[in-house]
Amino acid sequence: MSDRARPETRCPVPHGDRRRTAPPGESGTPGVEVLDGTWHVRSLPLVRQVLREADATVQAGFSAETARKGLTGDHPPVLYADGPEHRRQRTATARFFTPAAVSRRYRDLMEERADELVERIRQEGRAELSAVTLRYSVEVAAQVVGLTNSDIDGMSRRLERFFSGPATGPAGGPAGGPLGRLRDRAGTVLGSLRPIWAMNAFRLRDVRPAITARREQPREDVVSHLLAEGCTDREILVECVTYAAAGMATTREFISVAIWHLLEDDRLREEYLAAEEPARHGILHEILRLEPVVGHLYRRTTRALVLEDGAERHEVPAGALLDLYVRQANSDEQAFGEDARQLCPERSRPRGIRPEVMSFGDGAHRCPGGFLAIQETDVFLQRLLRLPLELEHPPRVSWVELIAAYEVRDVVLRVGTGQGWRTPSPASTAR
Repeated sequence: MSDRARPETRCPVPHGDRRRTAPPGESGTPGVEVLDGTWHVRSLPLVRQVLREADATVQAGFSAETARKGLTGDHPPVLYADGPEHRRQRTATARFFTPAAVSRRYRDLMEERADELVERIRQEGRAELSAVTLRYSVEVAAQVVGLTNSDIDGMSRRLERFFSGPATGPAGGPAGGPLGRLRDRAGTVLGSLRPIWAMNAFRLRDVRPAITARREQPREDVVSHLLAEGCTDREILVECVTYAAAGMATTREFISVAIWHLLEDDRLREEYLAAEEPARHGILHEILRLEPVVGHLYRRTTRALVLEDGAERHEVPAGALLDLYVRQANSDEQAFGEDARQLCPERSRPRGIRPEVMSFGDGAHRCPGGFLAIQETDVFLQRLLRLPLELEHPPRVSWVELIAAYEVRDVVLRVGTGQGWRTPSPASTAR
């Protein structure tokens, strides 16, 4: 048992577990467990320690170990690089993601697109939010990356096909028998080819035109930077896919889950709309703490590593795979108290822990676009939530193995009818 001090509960209104995307039966204990040779790490201090051990671990998530086998050239993708090369790449691109740069270069675009999309929802009276947020997040991230020489709607569709992965159903299916099994096998093969087709279309229709345009006239964006670094077209493609996952797919999901929370809690929504920007960001950070889009991170040790948390001591051998549970670390009761799974924007945190905790990662591979994602979400939601909105029914949550993230779909919004679906009130879900 750890000897860490537990903070006192800070939630003014107890309302039980407020997470909407936690897989059923997912446990936060024990803090460290070895299963089939993999080290499962769930406690906040130990997850943080592993992520900060840059000289003792390397990236093993996002199919990194498989991807490295096929990589050639002098410029490994930043997601898969480690050590001095990774630090060099991160330092070179940091200028695109500073709060000052994000506000100066992209805020006007965020506000313009948010105004257009919210007005369209108001006029139509109904919307499926994940479709709206896909276009919004793709257009903002495209400006940062430099993918601005193709049709945004088309690029959105291509990226969605790529990240959706194979579409498979239950064995046999409704038809049953050999015919049903044959159909399912065909569906599995076609599903496995869909990301390949989507990747090729993304390369030809989105990445290649951007590269051509920036060879002629460089801009202040990631593609122009990669060309200046001497990257090949293939290396630029891989980096564009990486930024698409980080800046488009994940932000889209967070916007959907944030609106879910804010629409089901009148008091929280009113507090959010009345607050200044720092307080609004604080609310969004707390939602993200509870609902990290990427729930697991993976590292492999390059040397023996000792994990220590109070009286706990674990000796991890070289070559071991570590599965880091972001969701459990973010709701670690030893770190946050018994109300760790409640939504409390004013909660106290251990020293040195950011309000979103591990949701953007930590250490060398911490997501550089954290501020961009929060500002992008805030600009859109503070406009959207001024409409009299309701959810027609509970959204649907599924999981994407490619990026170890959740998907929130069927977020159907209705404007001003007074008949929408609601979760039980906070009082009825109190412990």
